[in-house]
Amino acid sequence: MKKIRTRITKSSGNVFLDLGFFPHEAAVMLLRCELAEAIRRWIAREGLTQAHAARRLGVSQPRISAIPYNKVDKLSLDDLVGLCAKAGVSVALKLAA
Repeated sequence: MKKIRTRITKSSGNVFLDLGFFPHEAAVMLLRCELAEAIRRWIAREGLTQAHAARRLGVSQPRISAIPYNKVDKLSLDDLVGLCAKAGVSVALKLAA
C-alpha cells in the first residue's frame, strides 16, 4: 500500500490570499466577509428573520439573504459598513504600515 504524504502550508491569515487572489482583491474580499459575519451574528443575536432584519435595516430582504449565503460579492464595502452602522455594530479599521 502506498503511503500518502500530507503537505501543510501555514496560512497568511487571509484565506483569499492563500487561494491565490491578488493582494488587493484578497484584502477587499476578507473585509467583506468580516463585515458580513458581524451582520450575521447581529441577526442571530437579535433572533431576527431575514425579513425582519431587512425592515430594521431599511433594505430589501434579498439584500439581506445574500449575507447568510456568503454572496458578499453582491454587496459593496460601503453597503456592508452602512448595514453595520444601522445595526449598531461598531466598525473599525486598523492599518499597518
